[in-house]
Amino acid sequence: MADACITFSDLTLGYDSHPAIHHLDGVVEKGALLTVVGGNGSGKSTLMKGIVGMLKPMGGACAVAPGTRIAYLAQQSELDRSFPAQVRDLVALGLWPQRGLLGRHTVKDRQTVSKALAAVGLEGFEKRPIDTLSGGQLQRALFARVLVQDADLILLDEPFNAIDARTVADLIALIKGWHGEGRTILVVVHDLDLVREHFPAALLLARQPVAWGEARKTLSAKNLLRARQYHEAWDRHAPWCAPDNAVSTARNHTGAA
Repeated sequence: MADACITFSDLTLGYDSHPAIHHLDGVVEKGALLTVVGGNGSGKSTLMKGIVGMLKPMGGACAVAPGTRIAYLAQQSELDRSFPAQVRDLVALGLWPQRGLLGRHTVKDRQTVSKALAAVGLEGFEKRPIDTLSGGQLQRALFARVLVQDADLILLDEPFNAIDARTVADLIALIKGWHGEGRTILVVVHDLDLVREHFPAALLLARQPVAWGEARKTLSAKNLLRARQYHEAWDRHAPWCAPDNAVSTARNHTGAA
């Protein structure tokens, strides 16, 4: 059996004492390529923030294997594109674990940045201001930042939103390349057809785990209907259900009878 990279133990995450995802159990093995899918508000981004440590559990635990280097790519909407920075500055942020935020970059570092930009199809873009980039170009630059981090665990939140088809194909090829190198990758994906075509496994969320396994089986019509029913029945004002009260997660958090 493969070693665990991430272990979820009755994990509940949320905001202001209200759960956004609850009672998640399971293991993401080292070297896995897993998509996280579900409707808007289903807890996908919340889960990513919980894994990286930006959100502390309301209950249960999320444990990442000791010594794991993590790269987290948030949604583009969380990036301030008006900040006066060049592409090379954005990509070089991926070097901060080695250099520190105020550390001087070496000639080798600059070569690493240029090599990463070439790998994502942005050769020669080093001095371009980030506010001049298209959505697809910006996402390529953000993937270059992930490249220079050389992480063991890569978390990508909606990396294919609002970008052109060619960029999507190129970024998927990069992800598959990382997977081939033995890295563990979790990708939040909205396009279910994209998941079925390119990704081996999926976790379907509706503020609670609905199904987890081989992508095509997980995204069956039956499971997608269950996810929609859970989501529609959800009571966002319901109190957090502690594990010893969690006889039925649907009943405790959806208001279902």
